[in-house]
Amino acid sequence: MAKGVKHYKRDGTEYTGGTHKMPDGSLHSGKTHGKTSVPLFHFEDLSKTAKEKTMPGYGMKSMKPKKKVALPKRGQRTATNKKKKK
Repeated sequence: MAKGVKHYKRDGTEYTGGTHKMPDGSLHSGKTHGKTSVPLFHFEDLSKTAKEKTMPGYGMKSMKPKKKVALPKRGQRTATNKKKKK
């Protein structure tokens, strides 16, 4: 895990305390390993739910404006007002 990068607990809570590396290379909370040590993650490694907790609005669909529907000009024939041919 890189220095200067924010670390988060599994639930998306930002962690700012001391850290230590485990033999497998993962980063855990606390200066040394103990009963209260928990794994830490980078933002991109969090679940979608945890990301949402960290950054409300994350993953929402972009709010694109709806396309304007062109209205027919006065007197212009449309599919609904065309006269049926006999």
